[in-house]
Amino acid sequence: MKNLFLTISVSLLATACAHHHPGSALGNAPDHFGVKEVGSFHIGGRQVTLSGLPEKEIVFTAGAAPFKVNPNGDFEVEQMYVQYVKLHEHSRKARYPLLMWHGGGLSGVTWETKPDGKPGWQNFFLKAGHDVYVSDAVERGRASWARYPEIFKTEPFFRTKKEGWELFRLGPEGSYQTDPAKRVAYPEGTQFPVEAFEQFAKQGIPRWATNDPATQLAYDQYVQKVCPCVIMVHSQGGNFTFNAALKAPGMVKAVIAIEPSGVPGEKADLTPLIGIPHLFVWGDYLERYPLWQKITPNVDRFEQALRNQGTDVTRIDLPKTGVRGNSHMLMMDRNSDAIAQMIQDWMVAKNLSR
Repeated sequence: MKNLFLTISVSLLATACAHHHPGSALGNAPDHFGVKEVGSFHIGGRQVTLSGLPEKEIVFTAGAAPFKVNPNGDFEVEQMYVQYVKLHEHSRKARYPLLMWHGGGLSGVTWETKPDGKPGWQNFFLKAGHDVYVSDAVERGRASWARYPEIFKTEPFFRTKKEGWELFRLGPEGSYQTDPAKRVAYPEGTQFPVEAFEQFAKQGIPRWATNDPATQLAYDQYVQKVCPCVIMVHSQGGNFTFNAALKAPGMVKAVIAIEPSGVPGEKADLTPLIGIPHLFVWGDYLERYPLWQKITPNVDRFEQALRNQGTDVTRIDLPKTGVRGNSHMLMMDRNSDAIAQMIQDWMVAKNLSR
């Protein structure tokens, strides 16, 4: 008897119905994989009651009558947003769901379609047989904001295009110009599709410098709801991931850290992480940017501390493997599928996937 499955295209832009015959290898289909469920939820957050604020009269859309807005009352704040895609059992090859956590000034879009329009890592790891969860942390994307200074204590700040170009290592310091034709990428070459930089810049999201405790709390609750799991994290999200694993070591089965920029302090007790395999992945040109020279020693110290206590740690320095030109946004670079395959091979070797 034929089973009707929901299938999803490699680009994640279209869905269709397909028939699957018992005994066939659905997961081996070149352009489709079987999807059981697509959904989302919010996690974390708290109720806040505001009072004493003045009412305002606002016209919401041209031609509409003015509407009186009262900002006082009860609000849900400091929640995070999660979208998931769960595979049908015939397509699932991973033992645990894969949670993708983004970096600073970014959102879950990091893992979705790449700025050049090609499929991203969400798609790659779905096709590799993982249930994939992509989240927007507190204050980002569909997680929503809250009023400041009444709830968020400081105003938001925004990443300039210059900061994104240089901090993410698309070109050396001073190489960004407003005119795209005048920008200078690294002369040795960059794997980032610089012609799509404007599209990448559109992903930038305002953030606050005072919300880390609320963000950590939401991530901790997320782990309790979804895991056991494997967490793949990028940049600023590293510290949230390592701390979440410290609090729930039995729930986090592995950590894949893509250029993490933050780690627990030197006095942190890391023994709960002994049994959790860790993979660190680094791109190119780190030594050429002063801020990265300040960031990497702390991460190196943390990595070595894990090794010293017997934690299973693997490090992939892409330039040392002969792969040159990768930016901070490894999952968006032209060779991102090759890097994702290295990660998938690691998960297979650690018995996390097959």
